[in-house]
Amino acid sequence: MNKTLLLVICDFLLLNILALTNWEKSEPARPQQAPVPAMASGGTVATTKSDMVDMMKLSLEDERAQRDQMVQQLQTTQTSLQEREQNLSALQTEKAQLSTTLTEVQRSAQELALRADATAREAAMSKERLAQLQRDLEQRQAESDRQKQQLAQMEQAQAESRQRIENLSVAVKVAEQEKLLLRENADSLKTQVEVERTERQKVQATTVQLAQGVGQLAQQSSELTSEIRDNRAINANTLFNDFLANRVQATFNAARASLFGPGNKTKESKTIFVADGKQVFALLHIDDTPFYLRERSTDLDKLTVSFTKGAYSGAATDVRFLASDPRIVAVPVDSAQVKALGAKIYQTALEPFKFPEAVLISNGGSGYGEVSFKLDPEEPSYVRMDNRLMKRLFGDFSTSAGDLVLSKTGELLGIMVNRDYCVLINNFLPAKTIRTGENVTDQHTGTTFDELHARVIRKPLKLQ
Repeated sequence: MNKTLLLVICDFLLLNILALTNWEKSEPARPQQAPVPAMASGGTVATTKSDMVDMMKLSLEDERAQRDQMVQQLQTTQTSLQEREQNLSALQTEKAQLSTTLTEVQRSAQELALRADATAREAAMSKERLAQLQRDLEQRQAESDRQKQQLAQMEQAQAESRQRIENLSVAVKVAEQEKLLLRENADSLKTQVEVERTERQKVQATTVQLAQGVGQLAQQSSELTSEIRDNRAINANTLFNDFLANRVQATFNAARASLFGPGNKTKESKTIFVADGKQVFALLHIDDTPFYLRERSTDLDKLTVSFTKGAYSGAATDVRFLASDPRIVAVPVDSAQVKALGAKIYQTALEPFKFPEAVLISNGGSGYGEVSFKLDPEEPSYVRMDNRLMKRLFGDFSTSAGDLVLSKTGELLGIMVNRDYCVLINNFLPAKTIRTGENVTDQHTGTTFDELHARVIRKPLKLQ
């Protein structure tokens, strides 16, 4: 409750109490005085009562005035209270309106926040699209520059072609004139040719008869010589001496990544050149190279192969693994390298089983000997070497993978794939090929070696 209103009510109650109080009863007893004369006493009492009445009237008038004043104040207070209540109602109404406005403002703020997030996402997407458009524009600009360059090259080529056409046109005209002159000369020479032809035919008839007789004699002599040579076994010493004179050093340099950093491996081996009538190859066993066949092989980073004989050295372009047995490595050699190296080219044996014995050369020439071999009906592409009957002519050794086997005719029979079996070399069809170079990582050579290893382990155990 309002403090002012409480004070007003308290004052009002106090005035009512004062107005309703019986002051005559509450007046205190006065001391009795000596009796006075009757006449004098009656006049004094009358005067006292009159004074009391007057005083009471004045008091009542004062109280009435105060009461009226308090009633007026009460009315004023009530009016003020009503105004305050009205103001309070207005304030509550305003508060409700402000609450409604606040709710709307909060909802608007949330909507604005959502719109701001959406706008930010759209801005981010717009930036991405702008970046993509910028990249597309750069690519198109690069493509446009490339096309302009190609167009300029084509225009230059067209101009050069036009110039060549003009030159050819002039040459054609000159050739036509020369052709006319030659035709005229040819007509004049025809008569002379006919005369000389008649005389030459007579001479040729006689010459042909003589040549036929000489040719028949030469053919018969050649056939006899060839038959004698083919049926006569070449001495093992002669074959080994030819090998020493014609062997070539092959150097392999391979690099691959490892746990301890890049690892380089160099392998040098002695070998010979072999041909099948079409192309020349250097043949080696995979054990004579830095390669190895196993599961999960690592990729090569670098591979180079070179041939050396005397002062000349040449590089190979690729390395091939034969389909007949992936352990046999064939490195192609071009005609210029063969000529520069000056090495003999061995031919593959046309009749590998003509002689029951062969010459085995071990470890690039560290030893050699004669050994007999037998056919294996289950493996027609291999022959089994009889190590028990081997006649060692030079060096103390035992047969091992990579030994060269020469036929007694001087041709290459094959290469040993293990201690007992020799694979016959009659073609150079590759199963896999690896190009040489300073960077061969993109050829994934590890996968190539894995596939070659799988081909080897699929062979019978006696051939592994």
